[in-house]
Amino acid sequence: MTVFGAEQKARTFDFRSGDVGYVPFAMAHYVENTGSSRLRFFEIFKSDHYADVSLNQWLASTPRTLVEAHLNLDANVLSEIPAEKTPIRSKR
Repeated sequence: MTVFGAEQKARTFDFRSGDVGYVPFAMAHYVENTGSSRLRFFEIFKSDHYADVSLNQWLASTPRTLVEAHLNLDANVLSEIPAEKTPIRSKR
C-alpha cells in the first residue's frame, strides 16, 4: 500500500497476511496485490458515511493547468483520463 499526500511525500508499505495498516485522514492511498494469492482488503472509516474518489476522478476534476504544472503531465495525457471510476471486480 502506498500512502501519499501533498509536497511529493509518499510512503510504500509491504504488508503480509494479518498485518494492519493506517492511512491518516485526508491522505490518498493505493493498494496493490503484489502476491500470488487472493487479497482481502478491509477498510474502516471514522465517519457516519462513506465517500470515495478515485485518482482518475480527482485528476479529472482538478483544474488542468494545476495538474499540468504540479505533475508535469502533458495536456494530451490528461485528456485521456476518464472522469468516471471503473471498479475492479473479482472474477471468482
